[in-house]
Amino acid sequence: MSSSRPLRLALFGSGRIGQVHARNLAADPDIELVLIADPFIDAARALASQTGARAVQDPEEVFAAQDLDGVIIGSPTNTHVDLMTRAAERGLAVLCEKPIDLDLDTVLACRDRVKNATAPIMLGFNRRFDPGFAAVNARVAAGEIGPLEQLTIISRDPAPAPRGYLETSGGIFRDMTIHDLDMARFFVPDIVEVTAVGANQFSDEIRELGDYDSVVVTLRGRGGELISITNSRHCSYGYDQRLEAFGPEGMLEARNLTPTAVRKHDASGTELQDPIMNFFLERYAEAYRLELQAFARAIRSGTAPSPGFADGLAALVLADAAVESAQIGKTVKVEQIW
Repeated sequence: MSSSRPLRLALFGSGRIGQVHARNLAADPDIELVLIADPFIDAARALASQTGARAVQDPEEVFAAQDLDGVIIGSPTNTHVDLMTRAAERGLAVLCEKPIDLDLDTVLACRDRVKNATAPIMLGFNRRFDPGFAAVNARVAAGEIGPLEQLTIISRDPAPAPRGYLETSGGIFRDMTIHDLDMARFFVPDIVEVTAVGANQFSDEIRELGDYDSVVVTLRGRGGELISITNSRHCSYGYDQRLEAFGPEGMLEARNLTPTAVRKHDASGTELQDPIMNFFLERYAEAYRLELQAFARAIRSGTAPSPGFADGLAALVLADAAVESAQIGKTVKVEQIW
């Protein structure tokens, strides 16, 4: 594809994630956001007025357009498979937010329908593009700490999402932990065992929904690597996002981000700093921007993007295994179907 003209993209969804993508699209001189589709047309119109796009209510108007290069799917999870499949059948590139779907059989059926897609299909595991996490991954791959032995991932939300969201989220493993499961596979693609423990430590509402508010997951790679994931739905000091890779020759660490790097030393303490960022859209703002650039490169080059459909399938397989392990109290072996 010629790089002399902007890519023409459409966006499904004008909610929180849709707004992030729309603003990044509008800020990129090499991309033109053409259409924003949302059944809640007022929200789509408000976002379109900020970005120069045209708002439409019916997705058919997106698929009827003759001059699009791709679509970004930031609509509710239960729409992902239909929109992805229809886009792929029309030869449009796809960037779809996670998860592909909450049901594994539905995802497998979708895979069969898009397996011959001629345009790239990319999954929105944006944390792979976080500069800190990506740098640790690259340095591990370069052998800086020797063979990876242990990977520790900590992810804690500032507070639980609203009840309405939690009711349809698929539970903590498929909604929250799934990002960390993909991050685990970013470092150790071949996971063979999942052991998960869930607890209800502070939220009666989450307990009533039959879900956990706190979980710990241990994964084992085929090479013996051990990965530990710690999640909580609350955190008094902000959005806690850390990663540590350990090997025989050292350790690499990606710490929490603060608005500035300024540190204060006085009688009350040392190394006093700004609070860590409190919202995922702030913490991963750069990751979303870099993710979009990677999607654009995949469209122009026609190459398979990473993370792709298989990564979305793999993350759901691991999430389902974590659900099962927490329920039965045993380690679950993973069958690699991706």
